Amino acid sequence: LPPPWLAAVTNPLLPCEEVIKNLSLEAIQLCDRDGNKSQDSGIAEMEELPVPHNIKISNITCDSFKISWDMDSKSKDRITHYFIDLNKKENKNSNKFKHKDVPTKLVAKAVPLPMTVRGHWFLSPRTEYTVAVQTASKQVDGDYVVSEWSEIIEFCTADYSKVHLTQLLEKAEVIAGRMLKLSVFYRNQHKEYFDYIREHHGNAMQPSVKDNSGSHGSPISGKLEGIFFSCNTEFNTGKPPQDSPYGRYRYEIAAEKLFNPNTNLYFGDFYCMYTAYHYVILVIAPVGSPGDEFCKQRLPQLNIKDNKFLTCNEEDGVMVYHHAQDVILEVIYTDPVDLSLGTVAEITGHQLMSLSTANAKKDPSCKTCNISVGR
Repeated sequence: LPPPWLAAVTNPLLPCEEVIKNLSLEAIQLCDRDGNKSQDSGIAEMEELPVPHNIKISNITCDSFKISWDMDSKSKDRITHYFIDLNKKENKNSNKFKHKDVPTKLVAKAVPLPMTVRGHWFLSPRTEYTVAVQTASKQVDGDYVVSEWSEIIEFCTADYSKVHLTQLLEKAEVIAGRMLKLSVFYRNQHKEYFDYIREHHGNAMQPSVKDNSGSHGSPISGKLEGIFFSCNTEFNTGKPPQDSPYGRYRYEIAAEKLFNPNTNLYFGDFYCMYTAYHYVILVIAPVGSPGDEFCKQRLPQLNIKDNKFLTCNEEDGVMVYHHAQDVILEVIYTDPVDLSLGTVAEITGHQLMSLSTANAKKDPSCKTCNISVGR
């Protein structure tokens, strides 16, 4: 296995056998972008090699991108390697060595462009990066002659794709546990929230943009508009728990008012916050609504009658609902909800702020809820 700092750089235009034969990655210590050599770098005095320009970044995913550039033809045949300096945008000086034996650059044999740079160990989803390139010529003694650095280009990696979310979904299904009955969805808030809804929004709770809690690559964070509901029940009573981290007033609405054959159900995320219990985010969207169209493009759709998290089935003319016992479900409903469809009452339990998931950061080391792409 390659060491964790070593990225895979491949040429998609070559057959697999040619890639394996021609590809060579090495770890070295490089000069800074301004051309000043680092001490102990082992890089020879700069000679005239073509400087990459007009850099193009394309085919960006959450953990890979393609890169190409133009070069003058002068001395082009002397190029043996490309040096790629990749840094997170918020840390532009990260190419200053913390330890002299920890390389921070990517080195690839000179292969036809474009190259695909791939490696979940350094690329994270939805993250801004800067990239610059040098051409290099490896000498007989092992030293390198290098060109000047190219201009610095900025780009941002993408969100998780449906493929990545399906991997998360499969991991969540493993621990979902048996299904318990439920009858209501509920939403806890402070009294002032419900007063404001009555006074300023004509009694209807309005969708708002989801915060950045959960997986860093989640395509719904900061983009999907909806209203958060809970649906978990206490094992011994079959009713919602009396404690809540979000306020002492609870809005309850019959499950069939939000979740029925006229709605679609989507898997949104699976995460934990350095705790033993895990959260699953589901999205309920009325068929054909803007929220439904948003989710259809980005999220795995679940069968409302048969899935591991939240089901809706008709039995003897009555809708029956079940939820997974061993995960905490966070349900996002994508349309406004009128308070008159349910009831608001004060809860008798405690307000446990430690359970809040507002902008909660996912534990990147948890083997249960992480997949093998950038965190």
